[in-house]
Amino acid sequence: MPAPRAHLADDPWLAPYADVIDRRARYAQETALRLTGGEASLPALAAFASGHEYYGLHRVKDGWVFREWAPNATEIWLVGDFSGWKLDPAYRAERLPGREVFEWRGAKSAIVHGQFFRLEVRWAGGHGERIPAYARRVVQDAKTGLFAAQVWQPEPYVWRYAFVRPDCAPLIYEAHIGMAQEREGIGTYAEFTANILPRIQKAGYNTLQLMGIMEHPYYGSFGYHVSSFFAASSRFGTPEDLKALIDTAHGMGIAVIMDIVHSHAVKNERDGLSRFDGTEYQYFHEGSRGWHDAWDSRCFNYGKTDVLHFLLSNCRFWLDEFHFDGFRFDGVTSMLYLHHGLGVDFSNYGMYFDNSVDEDAQAYLTLANEVIHTVRPDALTIAEDVSGMPGIGAPVTEKGIGFDYRMAMGVPECWFKLVRDIRDEDWSVGFLWHEITSRRADERTVSYVESHDQALVGGKTFIFQMIDKEMYEAMHIGSDNLYVDRGLALHKMARLATLGCCCAYLNFMGNEFGHPEWIDFPREGNGNSYHYARRQWSLRDNPALRFKGLGDFDEVMLHTVVREKALEGTVPRRIYANDDDKLLAFLRGDLLFVFNFNGEHSFSDYPLIVPPGTYTHAFDTDAEVFGGFGRIQQKQVYPQTTIARANEICFAIRLYIPARTALVLRREPPLGKV
Repeated sequence: MPAPRAHLADDPWLAPYADVIDRRARYAQETALRLTGGEASLPALAAFASGHEYYGLHRVKDGWVFREWAPNATEIWLVGDFSGWKLDPAYRAERLPGREVFEWRGAKSAIVHGQFFRLEVRWAGGHGERIPAYARRVVQDAKTGLFAAQVWQPEPYVWRYAFVRPDCAPLIYEAHIGMAQEREGIGTYAEFTANILPRIQKAGYNTLQLMGIMEHPYYGSFGYHVSSFFAASSRFGTPEDLKALIDTAHGMGIAVIMDIVHSHAVKNERDGLSRFDGTEYQYFHEGSRGWHDAWDSRCFNYGKTDVLHFLLSNCRFWLDEFHFDGFRFDGVTSMLYLHHGLGVDFSNYGMYFDNSVDEDAQAYLTLANEVIHTVRPDALTIAEDVSGMPGIGAPVTEKGIGFDYRMAMGVPECWFKLVRDIRDEDWSVGFLWHEITSRRADERTVSYVESHDQALVGGKTFIFQMIDKEMYEAMHIGSDNLYVDRGLALHKMARLATLGCCCAYLNFMGNEFGHPEWIDFPREGNGNSYHYARRQWSLRDNPALRFKGLGDFDEVMLHTVVREKALEGTVPRRIYANDDDKLLAFLRGDLLFVFNFNGEHSFSDYPLIVPPGTYTHAFDTDAEVFGGFGRIQQKQVYPQTTIARANEICFAIRLYIPARTALVLRREPPLGKV
C-alpha cells in the first residue's frame, strides 16, 4: 500500500484559514447539488457526468441522432460526404423547444461508418465551420491540413483483460506515442504496443502515463493545445488501436493513465471550441480572463453548468470508453489562480487563501476527483501543481481537493540546481535531503529527476547538463573522460536517491538510459525534421556503449525496491548526513541507502550507526555492469559491531564507500524485532 499520510486538519498553520477552507468545501458540494438537481450522492454526480452519451453523434435503434449545445446559434447543419459537402435540408439540426440544444435525427442509411463531416454553425450576424464538440474521432486532411470529424461506429472492441490497479507505489513511465519509435516520423499505437510496452514491463515500471492522447491540431504542442476533448489523436492510429494498447498493458500488469488537459484549450475556432457558437464566452470566460496570454490559448469558465457537464463527462468518457486507469491533470496551478501562477513565488500561506484563487476551478477539480473515484475507485489522479496549495492531495472528506498525488516539481529543480549552479565540493547533503523529502504530511507526491519538461528543446536533459558535447564523443565502453564519468555516476545516484525517498516515482521515456538529445518536434525552424522527435533505443541496447549500463541500472534499481516492498507503507528515515564528507544514508523499509557525493574522496571502514540486523550488499552504482569502476565487492555481508556514542553503545557497520557512489544494502532484522 502507498506511504501513510497525515490529516489536513493536523496542520496548525491552516487554523487562521479554517473559515475559507470550510467555505470552499461547502461551495464544491453546493455546486454538486446544483448539477444533480439537489440529489446529494456521488452516484448522482457520476450519472451527471455522462454528457458524452447524449451529445455528439450516436447510432440508435432506428437510425442516428446528433446533438450539440450551442446557446447563441440560430442554425446548425451537418455537412459531409453524405451531403456532398453542401447544405442539405435533410441534415439540418433543429433547436429543441425551450433548450439551448440542437438535434438531428436520420435513418440508418443517412450516414455510413467512415464518412467525414463537419458542422456549419450560424448565428446572428455570422457563421462558421466547426467540428462537433463531442466528436469521438477527428482526422486531419493531409493535403489541406483541415480537420474533419469522422463517423466511427465499428464493431465494439472486445476487452481481453479485467484490470484493477494494484494498491502499491506507482512507478510511472511517462511516454509520448508519436516520438516513441526510433525511425524518423510519427509512431503509432500499434508500434508502441509491440515495441515499447515489453520494454516498460521488463524495466519494472507498473504505470504508463501517456501524453498527447486528446486530439490537438499542432503536433509540436506535445498535446497541450487540445481541440477535440473526446477524440483520441488519429495521427497515431484508430481508437481500437489505443484500446488494444491499454488492454495489452493491463495483461502485463501495467496501469495506464493519461495527461488530461482541462486547464485551457486551443484558440482555434474551426477545429476547436473557441467561438463555437459565435460568442467567445460559450465555454470560456468573456474578455481578457478568457485568454491565457502566456500559453496563447483559451481559459474555461468553471462556473457554468454546461462547461462542468462537458469537463466532468470528459473525465468519465476516458475511463468508460478506453479503460484508462486515471489521469495526470495538466496545468492545475494555472486553473487554481486568476494569475495562473505566473511570477508568483507562493512564499506564505495567505497566498493560497486570498482573492487570487478561482474557487469555481477549485470546485471543479474537487468534483472531478469525486466523479473519477466513484466510477473507478482504484483510479489514480495526479495534480501538476507547482504552488503547493494545501489540501490539493487531501481527501474530499477532509475538505481537500481529492488528488491521490501531486507532482513534486521542486525535486528536479533541486537536482538541476546542484549540477548546474553549485560546485561539487559545495554541495550540502542536508539541503538535498530536505528538498527530496519535503512535502506536506497530508499529501503524497510523485518524485522525479526529470520529466519531458526538462528535455524540451532550449533546455538540457539532466545528463546533457553534466556531460554536454562529450556525450557525442566519449560514451563508448573504455572511454576515459572525467565529464562522462561524473555524469554517469550522478545520473544513477540522483535517480536512486529520488526513488528511495519517493511516494511515487516518474521517469520520461529514454531518460532512464541517458538519451543524448533534447525533444524538438518538426517545425519551420528545424526544416520540419523528426530527427529530435524520436527515441534511439539502439543506444540502450548496444553493449559497446555506456547507455546500456544506465538502462540496466535503472532496471535493477526498480526491481529491487519492488521485490523488497521498500516503498509500501513506509517513509524514508534519515540515519546519517555529513556535509563535510558529503555522505547521506537513510532507511526505506528493509533497504539501507548510502550515498557518497564526494567527487574526490573515497572512505574506508566508515562507521555507520544502523538499527540492529544483518546487512547484505544488494547492488551499487559503481558496478562494472552499470558502467562503473567495480570498486565494491558484490553480495558481501557487512558484519555488525558496536561503537560508543556519548553515553550509549550503538550498533554499526563499517563501509568502503568510493567517491560518487551509492550502495543499497538489504537488512534482515533480528528475529522478533523490526
